[in-house]
Order: sequence, then structure tokens, then C-alpha cells
Amino acid sequence: MRQPSAWAIIHGGKEVENRSLGSIRAGRMEPGRIAIHAAIGMKQDEYAYLVWRWAKDGVATPRPDLLPRRAIIGSVEVVEIITESDSPWFGGEAGLLLRDPVPCDPIPAAGALGYFEWRQGSAIADPLPWMRDWGAAEGGMFDDLPVQFRETPVKPFGTGKGRKT
Repeated sequence: MRQPSAWAIIHGGKEVENRSLGSIRAGRMEPGRIAIHAAIGMKQDEYAYLVWRWAKDGVATPRPDLLPRRAIIGSVEVVEIITESDSPWFGGEAGLLLRDPVPCDPIPAAGALGYFEWRQGSAIADPLPWMRDWGAAEGGMFDDLPVQFRETPVKPFGTGKGRKT
């Protein structure tokens, strides 16, 4: 999954990973312990929206250049496949209900869609320019302050049943 969602599962209390029922079937997703793979891709608009959205619930997301990508970052237990939940993390057709996240030092690994057997790979992805520049203040004087948004970021993905904004 893309960052910062992978980080939120391992470190931010994200207890539901949203998926369509079709992707759950196609990915052969079922209950059991799984590794969490942070994909190489991370979209700036998704990152901005999720930082803003999760901050409303008190979840402080790391800067994008500090989030490992193209790596296994931990494991979690998939308890069940759900189609309803009161969790603020649920929003869509279905989801994987998660518990017991266990972080690990990032292990470089290429990814694939759905559940897959991973093998240790070459290197963790380098940050892109937008990731290094994220939230930087002119001159660096206020770089340690939380990122502020002049306007609410646009939600870059679907608005399925139960999705919170």
C-alpha cells in the first residue's frame, strides 16, 4: 500500500485497510498475519489529504521524505474481512480489520498487488523532490512546526459508503 497508509497501520492506529470486495477476492486476501509493504508510489495529493484528515483525529504523520517506500515496514494480523464498521478508518465497500501491528526496520522489497510472496530487494526508494521540500518554510526557521493548510485539501480518491472527510 502507498504511504502514509502503510505507516498509519504500523504506527498510527489505523485498524482498517479499505479495499473493494473485488480486490479482496483478486488479491486472495484472507485473515492471518501479513507483512506490510510500503509501495514505491506515493502521491502528493493523497499525502496532503491524509496528513490533514488524520490531524483532525490527533494523528501526526511523518514528513514524506522520512517514510520508507519499496520496503516491508512491519506485520499485522488480519482479523476478518468487514463490510461495515464504526471505525473512523473505515470508508468504502469493504476492509481488512487489523490488530497487533509489529514494526520492523525497513527491508527493501519490490511490491505487487494483493497478497504476494516478497523477497528482499535492492534498495529502499529515494525521496522525490516534492517529498524533501514538503512543508519547508522559507529559510528553514519554522521547519519543526506542524504543516498548516490554507485550504482543505481535495479528497483524491472515492467517497464510498461510510467514508469520513
